[in-house]
Amino acid sequence: MTEKFDWESFLDPYIQAVGELKIKLRGARKQYQKQHRHSPIEFVTGRVKPSESIKNKARLRGFTSENIAEMQDIAGVRVMVQFVEDVDEVLRLLRKREDFRIIQERDYIHNQKESGYRSYHVVIEYPVEMVTGQKLIFAEIQIRTLAMNFWATIEHSLNYKYQGAFPDELKNRLATTAKIAFALDEEMSKIREEIQDAQLLFNPPHRKVDDGVENRDDFDEENNW
Repeated sequence: MTEKFDWESFLDPYIQAVGELKIKLRGARKQYQKQHRHSPIEFVTGRVKPSESIKNKARLRGFTSENIAEMQDIAGVRVMVQFVEDVDEVLRLLRKREDFRIIQERDYIHNQKESGYRSYHVVIEYPVEMVTGQKLIFAEIQIRTLAMNFWATIEHSLNYKYQGAFPDELKNRLATTAKIAFALDEEMSKIREEIQDAQLLFNPPHRKVDDGVENRDDFDEENNW
């Protein structure tokens, strides 16, 4: 990457794309809530990868200023769900949308990484309307449960500290906690109907949609991707 590379202009469409995708996915959640149905979307966050992170990845993966736009996770949106079953419902929502094109799916839930990482990644081609015309960019949508996200957040912080070279004891403990997070998701699935019934009682129809929920959407996770 050259020092003259115009990062601001390059990242502008990615910033716009993340903003638009968050609004659209939050809008889908509100539609479920207004219909007094369980929303598969608990909350949505997003980020654009900082230029330094892009440059570091470019050096590792062989990207240059000529093909940097082929990097698929510069723009990222994360959809948090309560139950593993909600992942499939979010996928159905994404697959039937006509405002972007899915180009790749990576299932790390049923095929978790060796580290214990679990999540579902969807890479899309998204059209951004700029004043100079339409620009197609890649963006990544991650779908995961709260338990998956808790584990991944901790693992990401430790990975930053140890640069992937975890001490054996820590690696073993992470593997153990990954199994615990998986077990938590399984147990929650078994009582999912009870939980959803209770939540409908806790959030009656006359209550304002998104009371106490929207605030969680505002915490974008720039340093956790």
